Amino acid sequence: MRRAGIPMDLLTNKFRLMETPAAAAPAGGFFPSFLLLAFGTLVAAVLGTAHRLGLFYQLMHKVDKTSIRHGGESVAAVLRAHGVRFVFTLVGGHISPLLVACEKLGIRVVDTRHEVTAVFAADSVARLTGTVGVAAVTAGPGLTNTVTAVKNAQVAQSPVLLLGGAASTLLQKRGALQAIDQMSLFRPLCKFCASVRTVRDIVPTLRAAMAAAQSGTPGPVFVELPLDVLYPYFMVEKEMIPAKLPKGLMGRVVFWYLQNCLANLFVGAWEPRPEGPLPLDIPQASPQQVQRCVEILSRAKRPLLVLGSQALLPPTPANKLRAAVETLGVPCFLGGMSRGLLGRNHPLHIRQNRSAALKKADVVVLAGAVCDFRLSYGRVLNRKSKIIIINRNRDDMLLNSDIFWKPQEAVQGDVGSFMLKLAEGLQGQMWASDWAEELRKADQQKEQTYRDKAGMPVSQHLNPVQVLQQVEETLPDNALLVVDGGDFVATAAYLVQPRGPLRWLDPGAFGTLGVGAGFALGAKLCQPDAEVWCLFGDGAFGYSLIEFDTFVRHKIPVMALIGNDAGWTQISREQVPRLGSDVACGLAYTDYHKAAVGLGAQGLMLSRDNEDQVVKVLREGQQLCREGHPVVVNILIGRTDFRDGSISV
Repeated sequence: MRRAGIPMDLLTNKFRLMETPAAAAPAGGFFPSFLLLAFGTLVAAVLGTAHRLGLFYQLMHKVDKTSIRHGGESVAAVLRAHGVRFVFTLVGGHISPLLVACEKLGIRVVDTRHEVTAVFAADSVARLTGTVGVAAVTAGPGLTNTVTAVKNAQVAQSPVLLLGGAASTLLQKRGALQAIDQMSLFRPLCKFCASVRTVRDIVPTLRAAMAAAQSGTPGPVFVELPLDVLYPYFMVEKEMIPAKLPKGLMGRVVFWYLQNCLANLFVGAWEPRPEGPLPLDIPQASPQQVQRCVEILSRAKRPLLVLGSQALLPPTPANKLRAAVETLGVPCFLGGMSRGLLGRNHPLHIRQNRSAALKKADVVVLAGAVCDFRLSYGRVLNRKSKIIIINRNRDDMLLNSDIFWKPQEAVQGDVGSFMLKLAEGLQGQMWASDWAEELRKADQQKEQTYRDKAGMPVSQHLNPVQVLQQVEETLPDNALLVVDGGDFVATAAYLVQPRGPLRWLDPGAFGTLGVGAGFALGAKLCQPDAEVWCLFGDGAFGYSLIEFDTFVRHKIPVMALIGNDAGWTQISREQVPRLGSDVACGLAYTDYHKAAVGLGAQGLMLSRDNEDQVVKVLREGQQLCREGHPVVVNILIGRTDFRDGSISV
């Protein structure tokens, strides 16, 4: 008999073969296999538990119960080995050991009146020195107070190390004081996050964090340091281990567990370990990419260069980058940390009418510049132009390229190194002078409009354009500018020129108000011979006022100029005509200079009463700073609008 073309004898044999293994299996074979599997699982679980408890590590390493050393010393040793000179903080019991250890090793500990200022100061140090800026704050609310500054550092791609205290390892998730899930809070903000669980892990974790902060696209990193990894053995033992052996089996088990946790915390803690920097991973453009860019730029008739903050990152020194830009000979716009690269009034530096220039250029090099809101998401670029973009971060490099613009050549690599190679490849290349002359002429016309506005009368108070022109004339060559504000600072960005590279600090693309005091603190410590001038809006100054106590206590002489127009003018200018109300936009002509005097600083005032003495008052403030005093100059101004040229009270 056949079914579906298959012989019945084959089907019968097949079924017999299928039945054979079952028939051949021993009756009791299942149970030994199950026991073997269960035993293997049990052994694996025991070994895993022993590993987590550190039992294997304790067999090969020792616990020095007599040592008075503590984990804060390991933190300080790593920081010193990485060349850290300053740690900014607001003190808390969770982090006291590391602050004391830093002081003993010669690292200057600078305490502020708000944790956010400590991180802003660390950010300032990172930008100006090319190294990692360090802030240390206590657990819980100490850390949550830093979130805005950490996010600002992330957006600005600034390498900042935030050290945060935490509850003891055994008390986390058990309702301890100021114990929250700090890791979840900082993972979205930081390139690297780690919680140190044993003293022996402090050194390798910090070395990895420091390298991560500077590698690739720089950014902030966070290391959590629980209280029991920072304090010495005898103190932790006193808090962790009961004085008497408990009675009962469960009590003895808990006692053993606590003893083992203590041993695992400190076993191998003081064994010698490398403390110095790890190698950094910095992306570089390939020779082929550089050559293609050389060929594109060599055929340009109207080339334009836009430099962003990434151009000033290590390893390329600012003086070599400046030489490369001058060798290249391409007219350029400078933004972010690249402001001041060419000094004051350099013929290649174009300062006004950027949008119009980008529309006319046939080749545009975006060197660290990003097509975000600052370049109208790329819409400001001419679709017929050939765009070369270089950036360490691929996402930033291609931002909005699928919608408004297309790169001819996109290079993921270090901007400064790329610029040196590009200049070398185009050495001897000359471009027609009429293009640069056209751009300079447009610059001069725009600057004439500002001079016209400076001469416009106001009904009361001072003309802010005129005041800022006088600031520009008074500013010394060694000045370092910190800017923090809206309307007054936006006006200053057009009128006041940084005197050299790394002489301008603004918050960056995040547009954060309140950076001023922290940036000024870090800047003056990094460059003690520079005169630090802070340009504040009156709204922004409210965040920084209390830190003049910090400047006084630490003898940090900086000069703050407050453009006081008694309002959030940058907001009200659009809110009032659009919505018909100035609600929440009004401030008062507050005597900020008197408040500063109350904090121990020096205070000066400029108003209509002494409008002919602006330069004299600025010189007086300079002299007070040179004598070691922080100074606040409160400048009462009218409100200006560059768009239509109007100035009002």
